[in-house]
Amino acid sequence: MTKNYQTSMIQRAISYWKLHRIPILMVLLSILFYISFGRHLDRTDFVKLLSLYLALFFLCYKLIQFEKWNFKFLAISGTIFRLMLLFAEPNLSQDFYRFIWDGQLINNGLSPYLHLPKDLIIQNGQLMHNAAELVSGMGSLSASNYSNYPPLNQFIFAMSTWLSGKSVVGSVLVMRTVIIISDLGILYFGRKLLQKLNKSTHLIFWYFLNPLVVLELTGNLHFEGVMLFFFIWSMYLLCSKKWLLAAIVYALSISIKLVPLLFLPLFLKYFGFKKSMLFYAVVGITTALLVLPFYSPDFANNYMETVGLWFSNFEFNAGLYNAIKKVAVSFDAKPWELIKDYGKITPIVVIASVALFTFFRDNKKISSLLTSMLWVLTIYYFLSATVHPWYIIFLVVLSLFTEFRFPLVWSLTVILSYWAYSNAGFKENYWLLSVEYIAVYGFMFYEIVRLHNKKILFSKN
Repeated sequence: MTKNYQTSMIQRAISYWKLHRIPILMVLLSILFYISFGRHLDRTDFVKLLSLYLALFFLCYKLIQFEKWNFKFLAISGTIFRLMLLFAEPNLSQDFYRFIWDGQLINNGLSPYLHLPKDLIIQNGQLMHNAAELVSGMGSLSASNYSNYPPLNQFIFAMSTWLSGKSVVGSVLVMRTVIIISDLGILYFGRKLLQKLNKSTHLIFWYFLNPLVVLELTGNLHFEGVMLFFFIWSMYLLCSKKWLLAAIVYALSISIKLVPLLFLPLFLKYFGFKKSMLFYAVVGITTALLVLPFYSPDFANNYMETVGLWFSNFEFNAGLYNAIKKVAVSFDAKPWELIKDYGKITPIVVIASVALFTFFRDNKKISSLLTSMLWVLTIYYFLSATVHPWYIIFLVVLSLFTEFRFPLVWSLTVILSYWAYSNAGFKENYWLLSVEYIAVYGFMFYEIVRLHNKKILFSKN
């Protein structure tokens, strides 16, 4: 009986290999590339970074093409890719040092919203045994500002440092585990939401296998994945007519990253006035309860001051802003004054765009609501002076539930922005950024025209 069973298993394995040998080889090759990315890559080596990324993106595309109906195979593959990075130190971002600092600060009874790292290390060098390492690792910019990470994110930081016994490696491992579990949650609820919307469920693998997602979230410890888990879960609950629970979960998403705040006005037509007010009230109360442990008279001022810096002080991978700056500088404008003026105008334009999509678009269906969210966030990022690669991941997720795929193109071309890390002054290459944005704009306009023509043909029939 045992021999027959073993023989049967071997025969099944051989048969499976014959049917899936090319995808299996692609998975094995991807594993080698992820190991190389996580353990043998210096972020200053742009040629190697770009080569590995393009190879991984091509393999992602081919895997989905070959095995798009084989959910188990692709789900296991995506999970293995993440596990290859489980013990690797983030090599494209130093933000994790700030995460650990904030977590240890909370565990010491201090608020990261009220104390600057650079001040604490001067006043009390014995506060943490690894304080100097963390402040040095996070960099002078982060050390000079209050934390800008929302409350639920801070709870995760605190939990990771508490469980790890203040070990940097242990804290990274705990945070990475939370991010991987969140990605599995997105796979689960994303698939169910696609089913609810009568869309092909294989689309979720453009998130789960996307190298931008794997490298920036699991690899570099950005918490967009945790935010998106709560966001997608909330959208699924709305589809299931559970709006009260959806509001609570939506607040959890906001309490990881603030981006979902942008979309709150869009629910006005989806719910109607009275029900939307109840939805907003539940979101507001839940968010307030999460803020409560950190509240103090200086909390709001310090937090808003730090968040405001992203509008008026920082520049990275900007599209429209770089074009405006190029023209303005030719007329002798001062860049440091331009960014401050631009930072004052951008929020006004974004608020106006949200208002347009709120009042002039039919958002009564989840599909229409998600499309409006996609365009609002796209406008925001097109206008922003700071667009880090991991920001694009939210657009990637939203696009899967709409007719648009230009965020997938952006998830490919955004890697060009990492040229800035290949030189000591972090100087950007505007030619490479032009290639990035021309590809995104070009494909976006192509899709707009194609879908417009399709609607015209459909209406004639």
